[in-house]
Amino acid sequence: MGKKALSIILVALTLFLGSCSERSVAGNEKPHYEWKMTVTVGSGSTWYEAAKKFADDVEAETDGRITIAIFTNEQLSAGSPEAGVEQLMDGTKDFSYNSSIIYAGIDPRFGILSAPFLINSYEDAERMLNGESGALINAMLRERGVEPLGFAESGFRQVTNDTQPIKKPEDLKHLKIRVPSMGVFTTHFRNQEADPITMAFSEVYTALQQGTIDGQENPVDVTYSSGLSEVQGYMTMWNYVYDALILGMNKELYDSLDREDQQLISRLAEEANAYQIEIARNKEERQLEELKEKGMDIYYPTDEEIQQFRDAAQPVYEHFEDIWGKENMQTFLTEAAAQD
Repeated sequence: MGKKALSIILVALTLFLGSCSERSVAGNEKPHYEWKMTVTVGSGSTWYEAAKKFADDVEAETDGRITIAIFTNEQLSAGSPEAGVEQLMDGTKDFSYNSSIIYAGIDPRFGILSAPFLINSYEDAERMLNGESGALINAMLRERGVEPLGFAESGFRQVTNDTQPIKKPEDLKHLKIRVPSMGVFTTHFRNQEADPITMAFSEVYTALQQGTIDGQENPVDVTYSSGLSEVQGYMTMWNYVYDALILGMNKELYDSLDREDQQLISRLAEEANAYQIEIARNKEERQLEELKEKGMDIYYPTDEEIQQFRDAAQPVYEHFEDIWGKENMQTFLTEAAAQD
C-alpha cells in the first residue's frame, strides 16, 4: 500500500472516531462502567449479601450502564485483606467491604475504632459512626485515597475458650488466645497477663483442637460458621471490640463521576449497609441459640464485671495516645460516653 493511500485511510479513521465522540457528547450519553468489588469473606456471608444487593441495585437503576462484579475471599489480592485495601487505595480495584481492623494494619490511626471497651452497644456504635468520630474516620479514609460510602458491621468480638467463662481480668491469665496481628489486640491481652498468639485464622480450628492455643476472639458469626463450638466450650459476651465494616470506593474514581452518579452510588451504598446490619443482627440471635443447643456455655458479664475489664484496658489508651492522636482520642471517648 502506498504512503498516500495509507495517509488517506488514517485521516478517514481519525474523522470517523472523532465523529463518534461528537455524537456521544451531542446525544448526552453517559459513560458506561464495569467495576470490581471485593469482600474479605465468602458468598455465604452477610457482607456478600449486601455487596450483591448494592451491585444489583446499581445495575438496575442505571439500566445496565454500570455493572459491578463481586469477588469473594479477596480473590483479587491472593487472599490478603491488607493487599486488598491497598488495591482500593491505588485504584487497582473500585470497591471493597473491609473491616476497620484491616485498615489499621496499613495505617495504625484506624486502630482507635478497635480500642477495647470503647464502643459497648449498637447504640454507641451508631451514634459515634454517624457523629464526629465517624467524620474523623472518613477524613482519614479520604487521605488514603478511599471515598467512604458508610459503615456496616461484623459485630462485637467475643472471647471463647475451653476452660471457663471469662468473668474477670484474672480469668485470662496465662490463657493462649489467638488474636489479629495488630498492636491493639496484642497489647490488650498482654496487659491482662494472657498470652496472645497471632496466626492465620485458617489454622485456628486445628490449633484449638490440638491444644496449641486455648481460645480465640471473634464476632459470633465467625465462631459459629467456623464450627469452633466443637472445640470451645465457653463464650463470654463481653462486647470488648466493635468490628466496623467500611464500604469504600476508590476516591479518584468517585471524584471522576458526575454529581448524579455520585448521589446514586452514595444512596444505594447507604441502603446496602443498612440491609447488611439488619440481617447480621438477626442472624446472630439465631446463631447464639444454636450454639447453646450444641452445648456451648454463653456467659453475659454483669455491668460490674464489664467495668473491671474496662478499667484494666486503660493502659492500651495510654500506649496508643500518640499514634491515635490525643484530640482524636478525646473525641471518641467523649462521644462514646454521651447518651442518646
